[in-house]
Amino acid sequence: MSASQLAAVARRYFDLRLAANPVSATVYGIAGYDHLLPDPSREGSAKRLADLAETGDALAGVDAASLEGQDRITRSMLDRLVRDERGVVEAALHEVGVTASIAGVVSSMLSAIPNAALDSERRSRDYLERLAGLGDYFDAVLERYRQAGSEGRHQTRHGTLAAIGQIDDYLASPIEGDALLRPEPAGVDARRWRASAAELVERRVRPALGRWRTALEEELLPAARPDERVGVCHVPGGEAGYLAAARQFTTTDLTPEQIHRIGLEGVERVREEFAEIGVRALGAGGADEVIARLRGDLSLRYERAEDIVADVAEALRRAEAALPEAFLDYDIAPCEVRVVPEAAAKGSTLAYYTVPALDGSRPGVHWVNTYEPQTRSRFEYEALAFHESVPGHHLQFALGQRLEGLPLFRRFSYVTAFGEGWGLYTERLADEIGLYSGDLARLGMVSFDAWRSCRLVVDTGMHVFGWSRERAVAFMRDNTALSEVNIANEVDRYIAWPGQALAYMVGRRHIGLLRERARAELGSAFDLRHFHDRILSSGSMPLETMTGVVEDWIAERRGA
Repeated sequence: MSASQLAAVARRYFDLRLAANPVSATVYGIAGYDHLLPDPSREGSAKRLADLAETGDALAGVDAASLEGQDRITRSMLDRLVRDERGVVEAALHEVGVTASIAGVVSSMLSAIPNAALDSERRSRDYLERLAGLGDYFDAVLERYRQAGSEGRHQTRHGTLAAIGQIDDYLASPIEGDALLRPEPAGVDARRWRASAAELVERRVRPALGRWRTALEEELLPAARPDERVGVCHVPGGEAGYLAAARQFTTTDLTPEQIHRIGLEGVERVREEFAEIGVRALGAGGADEVIARLRGDLSLRYERAEDIVADVAEALRRAEAALPEAFLDYDIAPCEVRVVPEAAAKGSTLAYYTVPALDGSRPGVHWVNTYEPQTRSRFEYEALAFHESVPGHHLQFALGQRLEGLPLFRRFSYVTAFGEGWGLYTERLADEIGLYSGDLARLGMVSFDAWRSCRLVVDTGMHVFGWSRERAVAFMRDNTALSEVNIANEVDRYIAWPGQALAYMVGRRHIGLLRERARAELGSAFDLRHFHDRILSSGSMPLETMTGVVEDWIAERRGA
């Protein structure tokens, strides 16, 4: 009885989550939501809190002691996910998150909405209905920023100026090249459909962003926090909000102070690797000299965008060929390499990944940022490819979708510490199985490790210890080989999205510690391919749930 109760709770939870995040449903390839947009108002948040309370109450009625196997994992996950999301929704830190980075509302919508497979007349027409509502959506977000400001919860000056610049660039772009017109419709007259879409963008979407632009400059900018006070510790409710964000994104109860210290220790370890590999790759000695050379040597930069795409695609092909060395054989959706849309590229991160559609209408996609290729370092893109595609996010999420018998929410859940921890873990795994083309590319791996350790330091530094934006930028500059433009984009993302950047290294560290523990306890019975299978074959999960999964696997292997 408890198992069937739990299945009903899980189904209801997922239905409510899709209703609150219909754009995500479209990305997943789940029909029935393609015409809808989220409700970004405070009333929408109150509704989401009520939904989460409903799930929590229903879950409390399920007898945990009677559950076994995957049902135990499902209940553990739901309990953690519901508790963590409630804290984050209540804190509403996104109300003070105006930004042009990937964390921003404009960036996310201009990237996510066009990423729809319009493979039927219904979906083509639903896309137009969603487009018709996008202006109202932007107006509702703006109203929420105004409400926050009336309560003394203000935006950052730098983020507001960047958003103004992003909107100016977008509004100045020709309508025929608008990212929102990119999809190819099916089942309709394509010329008429595109004309209708262009009219909606011109009459509804762009005027709404014009209203944003005016409000940002005239209302939000005069009250904005300066660069010396970018952290949410300077915002009413920010301290509690950051603790909630850290719990949600790491799925641990580590304190900000503990996380800060883990980051500092990681930075010191990686500096030794910079010096060691830098001698072989560059003839340079000492971490500072290696970092300066990696950042400043223009011969290590790309010249053409197409060369970035070619290198990433080649790394993906090598990784796919080498999978049997560390993984079991899986039948999963394909992965493609595509370029980040121009409208979102300027303030975006180096790369990101979108999952394949459940119905097979769209592959997994590794999106690569080729904006101003002369600023992009050649040594970074192999590690990026392994992280975002194979054996990183694509393997993880595409496999998760194929896991029959699991509740749908588990097949589509994105637990940041698990997902990004796995992606970062695979950057090092790629080195273990010989995927890097040489020591220069391995320096990219080391730099990325330093980058993720720095995240723990600067995210907590700004949001808990009150660091300025410049102090965060300087710390990243001193301890990573990231370019100046990437450092600026990254720091602005951390400012606008408190706590998210903690997930990567905390998750990677957790997976690594579990692997060391399993190897130590199992000895010759330890098998890396089966360890990875156990980690991946339960889908994305909180780190505390992952610990129980690995403990059960260790016990099984001992008894075999």
